[in-house]
Amino acid sequence: MTVEELENIIKHSEVSRVQFKERIDDNYKIGTEMVAFSNSRGGNILIGVRDKTGDMNPLSPDELRETNNSLSNIATQNVDPRIGIETDTVYVDGGSILVVTIKEGVNKPYKDNKGIIWAKQGSDKRRIVDNNEIAEMMEECGTFISEVSSVDATIDDLNFDTFKEYLLKRFENPLRNSGIEPAEYDKKSLDEIISAISRNISLDRLLTNLRLMRPDGHLTLAGLILFGKAPQLLRPTLTAKCISFYGNSIGGSRFRDKVNDADMEGNLSHQYATIMAFFRRNLRYVQPGDEFNTQGVLEVSYRALSELVMNALIHRSLVRPAPIRIFILDDRIEIHSPGTLPRGLAVDDIEKGTSMPRNEQLFYHANFLLPYSGAGTGILRALDEGVKMKFDNDEQTKEFVITIPRKALDEPASNSDELVSASDEPGNELGRNQGKEKSNEVDSKSNKAEESSGVKSNQVAEKSNEAGQKSNQAEEPSNGKSNQVGQRAKVTKKQKDILNFCSVPRSAQEIMDRIGIDNQTNNRKRYIQALIDMGYLKPLYPESMTASNQRYVKVKR
Repeated sequence: MTVEELENIIKHSEVSRVQFKERIDDNYKIGTEMVAFSNSRGGNILIGVRDKTGDMNPLSPDELRETNNSLSNIATQNVDPRIGIETDTVYVDGGSILVVTIKEGVNKPYKDNKGIIWAKQGSDKRRIVDNNEIAEMMEECGTFISEVSSVDATIDDLNFDTFKEYLLKRFENPLRNSGIEPAEYDKKSLDEIISAISRNISLDRLLTNLRLMRPDGHLTLAGLILFGKAPQLLRPTLTAKCISFYGNSIGGSRFRDKVNDADMEGNLSHQYATIMAFFRRNLRYVQPGDEFNTQGVLEVSYRALSELVMNALIHRSLVRPAPIRIFILDDRIEIHSPGTLPRGLAVDDIEKGTSMPRNEQLFYHANFLLPYSGAGTGILRALDEGVKMKFDNDEQTKEFVITIPRKALDEPASNSDELVSASDEPGNELGRNQGKEKSNEVDSKSNKAEESSGVKSNQVAEKSNEAGQKSNQAEEPSNGKSNQVGQRAKVTKKQKDILNFCSVPRSAQEIMDRIGIDNQTNNRKRYIQALIDMGYLKPLYPESMTASNQRYVKVKR
């Protein structure tokens, strides 16, 4: 360290990673500082600097030697388990300043020689007595894995429909090898599916092998979160709080919408669906550009929101007794996820796509329940959608916060090809009411755009002709369609993604979630029906296209 660097540190006074000590006059106190740094993110102790004023009082050569010896003894005798330290000497006028570097520990929690656990809190330190905080320290070091810990729940607490859905996706190839085709999935019981996966395995053994149940018959925490009927009965904070406020303060008492706790109760898939429905009914649907006759687009990319929600659900800290919190305000969206980034990760790392899953079991198994790739690059994919967002890895509140700015009502909509519609969303009265509040503004623009019925008629006619031309090009009636299939019509990038996704039967909702758009009539026609017409996709129940259990699967060739 140079003198200039030292002076710059002293100038900023004591902070969470720097402590000033004029001299070592109490080995125990220095030991507690080492413990606190080791249990936190590491830091430096500057010896030869007055902690009250920041003035330098350099060490003499004899003091420097004596201090170095004392520090070595403290690191081994006053810290449990013992730690290694690094020292650096900065020569200044009148003597030396000793810079002691303590790294973040890999064997947390560290204790002083009285058995007390300390951690940094701002420029000071605090005593740790809460078991959840101790468990979090151990989890960071890999000495405790919360998601495989036992909970007071058994097989009777499982949602078998969700588990069956998981098995159908997870063991697609073994099922086909056993002669069970996708069209037969709904007719098969859970026991028949398990038997097809392996003849010599029971439900208990399968759950144990998947690390979703302990040998004593109790579910693991991951098993409860993924497949439980009501995980919140045992872990009330494993939920999400979703509130849409009036104004720009989360301290406000007036809100447009709030998800009831009872509505959020359920496993991971249920929570994901509930949160995304909250976004769909509370965010604005705006017209792209100056076109008033096109479908509305969600003001923030649906796909980006989907990735961020899945990231919060899968990578949250399971030992912190706090829910995920999602706030919609007039000027921004905030997503608060319990727990800071896993040890070794920084905001710059995740912006580059670096992944370090906190909950490996959730990370792996959710790949067969939620519409994500499981590659650990969800935030990178959200950024690729062009959504501006700010990340805050808050060490004080122990949470990771994502803030997305919202455009003012008079700002132009961002470009997006993710078509969604509020009108076809069930239970979207709130979204429609927000639209009604802006009806005068829309009517005014509409009057300017279409001043007379003649102009409007011409515009409609022109659009009709254009639509007709496109329709003839895309899918001519009868012979046109067969020619298209016969010529192996090209599919778009999204359609290819759908086909790969539908290697096992998928519902319309799953398909729409996969490509990040709203499940409404026009989008189903554009993406699902188009692939059916081209002969690439087929419904499991063609005799009843609107069946509630309708699924779509890729046509084998």
